[in-house]
Amino acid sequence: MTPLRQLSVCADDYGLGAAVDRGILALAAQGRITALSCLVTPPRWDAAGAALQDCPVATGLHFNLTEGRPLSPSLRLRWPRFPGLGALMAQAFLGRLPAELPDEFQAQLQRFVAVTGRAPDFIDGHQHVHALPGVRPIVLAAAQGLGLPLRSTGRVAGPGFAFKRRVIEACGGRALGAEMQAERLPAVSALVGVYDFDPHADYRALMRGWLGTVPDGALLFCHPALGQPDVGDAIAAARANEMAYLASEAFSVDLAEFGVRLA
Repeated sequence: MTPLRQLSVCADDYGLGAAVDRGILALAAQGRITALSCLVTPPRWDAAGAALQDCPVATGLHFNLTEGRPLSPSLRLRWPRFPGLGALMAQAFLGRLPAELPDEFQAQLQRFVAVTGRAPDFIDGHQHVHALPGVRPIVLAAAQGLGLPLRSTGRVAGPGFAFKRRVIEACGGRALGAEMQAERLPAVSALVGVYDFDPHADYRALMRGWLGTVPDGALLFCHPALGQPDVGDAIAAARANEMAYLASEAFSVDLAEFGVRLA
């Protein structure tokens, strides 16, 4: 019998809004995800974090530099609001990121701990910002110092959406993977789940493509939400599609058909 391949499934953006939080907690209770990653910068984080008290899956810090306002007073003087992803990437590759970024990381880490009462189980980045030049050393040092796993974006597997996958790898992902390997930090075999958030996408077809090719020990990231969409959520329709599939029996059927188990 062919051994089952193991796959971690992490729902990103917990804390972003009520619909996102409802969906992620429902999937965690259902055993359809193995981890969730938390945005602690939104004002609603106090309530969202408190709801994780009995959460049955791993909970991580989703380091944010692109959405909303900074937590640290020092960075807020430079950036009253975070730049968008494009502006952040430009500053990162030009070597112009603010010197206050370590303060912001510590502020977000401390807010996670203050509300949940414990350190996160892992660290990653909202829109993969943790791999960018100038951000990567901060997050790597924190992961090493705290002994926490860090999401590697060094190998983003398909099929499909090759350009977007290569961009993620090129924008610090390969460098992050190499540095994690040099420091002997544990890393997933591949990251899967990349697509364009098309609201008309057949998410089951996408998932079957990922499950058919995913290597053992990979991580799939997803963005579910349940119920009335959160105001201003640009990918709300895609979140609803992901939620419907991940909560359905079809997901279990597809895992079994492709010899994949959640771990």
